[in-house]
Amino acid sequence: MKFYSILLLSMAFLVSSCNEKTQSSIKTIEAKDFYDTIKTIENAQIIDVRTPEEFALEHIDKAINIDWLDDNFVSDAEKLDKSKPLLIYCKSGHRSKKASEKLQELGFTNIYELNGGFEKWKTSGFNKHTTNDIEMSNQKYKALLNSNENVLINVSEKSCDPCEKMAPYLIKLQKELRNKLTIIYLDSEENKTLINEFKIEILPSFFLYKNNSLKWKHSGYISEEDLKKELKRYMN
Repeated sequence: MKFYSILLLSMAFLVSSCNEKTQSSIKTIEAKDFYDTIKTIENAQIIDVRTPEEFALEHIDKAINIDWLDDNFVSDAEKLDKSKPLLIYCKSGHRSKKASEKLQELGFTNIYELNGGFEKWKTSGFNKHTTNDIEMSNQKYKALLNSNENVLINVSEKSCDPCEKMAPYLIKLQKELRNKLTIIYLDSEENKTLINEFKIEILPSFFLYKNNSLKWKHSGYISEEDLKKELKRYMN
C-alpha cells in the first residue's frame, strides 16, 4: 500500500512538472507588453496567424503571415528559428492560442501570445501603420539595393483598389520566395521624397533590383500568374 502511495505521489509530481513546463513556454501578454517585447528583441519573429486576406488589409509592422487554417502551417512554421523568441497573434486570440500550442509541440520554447489579438492591439493605439518603413531615408533605401539579394520595391497606398486586390497574393509570394526575394512595401503617402524620385504616376508600381541594378519594372495591376512569371525570369 505504501508503495502505491509513493507511486501515485511520483506520478502527480511528474504531471505537475510537465504542466509547469507547458505554462512557462507560452506567455499570454497584453498589448503594451507585446509592443515593448517587440522593441526589446532585435529582429523579432512576429507571426500573424490570420488569413492572407486579413493580413493584407492591416497587420503589425514587420510581421510575417503563417495562416493557422492553412494546410502548410506546420511546414511554414518549421522554417522559423526555434532558438529565438516568437511573438504570435490573430484577430481576437482564439487561433493564436491553438497555434501557440502547436508551435510548442514543434519545439518552440519561448512564445509570447498577444492577449485579445490584433483587435486589442488596434484599440490600444499601437497600429498606426503597416509598411516596412515610414519615410525611408535615401541612405537606407540605397543600402537595401546594394545587397546581393533580389529586392522587389512595391509602391502602393491604402486607397488604391488595384493595390488592395494584389495584396493577398503578394503576401503569398513573399512566403513562397522567402529565401530568394525581399519585398519592400512603400506607402506613397508616407514616403513622398522617394516616390517623387521614382516619378510614379500609376499605382501600384514595382521595381526589381539586384546588386543595385534595376532588372524589371511595372506600373499598374498585374495578375498573380504574370507577376510570378516576370520575377522568375529576371531573378534567375
